[in-house]
Amino acid sequence: MSPDDGGVDDAPPAAHPSRRRALGIGFGALAVPVIGAAGYESVRAADQGTSVRSNLTLIAPAAAGGGWDTFQREMQEAMRANRLVGNVQVLNIPGAGGTIAVGSMKKRTTPSYLMVGGTGQIAATAQFGTPSRITDLTPVARVVEELFLVNVPADSPHKDLDSLVRAWRKDPKKIAWTGGGSSDQMVITELALAAGIDPADITYIPSSGGGEAIQAMLNGTAQASSGGFPDIYPQVQSGRLRGLGVASKKRLKGVDIPTMPEQGYDVTLTNWRAQFAPPGASKEDVAELVRLMEETTATAEWKDAVERNYWVEVPLSGQAFDEFIRAEIDKIGSLIEEMGV
Repeated sequence: MSPDDGGVDDAPPAAHPSRRRALGIGFGALAVPVIGAAGYESVRAADQGTSVRSNLTLIAPAAAGGGWDTFQREMQEAMRANRLVGNVQVLNIPGAGGTIAVGSMKKRTTPSYLMVGGTGQIAATAQFGTPSRITDLTPVARVVEELFLVNVPADSPHKDLDSLVRAWRKDPKKIAWTGGGSSDQMVITELALAAGIDPADITYIPSSGGGEAIQAMLNGTAQASSGGFPDIYPQVQSGRLRGLGVASKKRLKGVDIPTMPEQGYDVTLTNWRAQFAPPGASKEDVAELVRLMEETTATAEWKDAVERNYWVEVPLSGQAFDEFIRAEIDKIGSLIEEMGV
């Protein structure tokens, strides 16, 4: 997990067996019957200079190799392969949990920029009071989310989430937790609240990223952790860690790990990723960018990226997306406050 991703992302994982993707509320009528035809019309408009697609810059608010960067480069590849944009490039602007990129986007005067953002930036603003906020930008569409997985070492005495929670309730200080960033810690805090444990009693050992958090689990420094699904699940598959619960409303098909809500703990925080345009983007510009997201996410290249990166598609735009952002700001702000950081 890269610190520039709000402490929630890491490099893309290895491929895994095919599974059905869970879908949320869509962009609207997701109708792209022939990607080739859409690509032809898009490039023709771009060549004429009449579209926001003429020259598009995808901004990753983190260094190369992190989750935000991976998202934008996968999107770039899908757009290029299907000729959906005349010219598309990725620009990395790392720093301050992704909020430096927000500040850069605020200065853009043309709509031909899309920045990926989400949970990490909201957490950074809530935690550090950064002057640049995701609400300063124009929301275009939510695209995917990455889930969190609560886990223990494979040799842990806790075979399920209830066993871990019972031991945690009995002696909260005795169970040492770890995670690779603020979002991991928020999931642990949300679980504590759901289990009736005072977040002030959590023993939390911060790690600088997903790899360090995994090592803390394997060497016995920590007894439990929360981590991004792409980081943790391969370790579960290899037999080094044991997954106890996924922070999700729906169980992932093909993954034999129950959700935390189905085990009685209402923990559903996700690392969602959405595209944002500069603050001056017009309604027409946003509508065109939403169409571009519809076309891109309907491509075979994008569907393959979703599988390879363990993402869950959760398309959302318009007023529903605006309301979702407001709810997430309230939820994440409350969890940061409970964490006392």
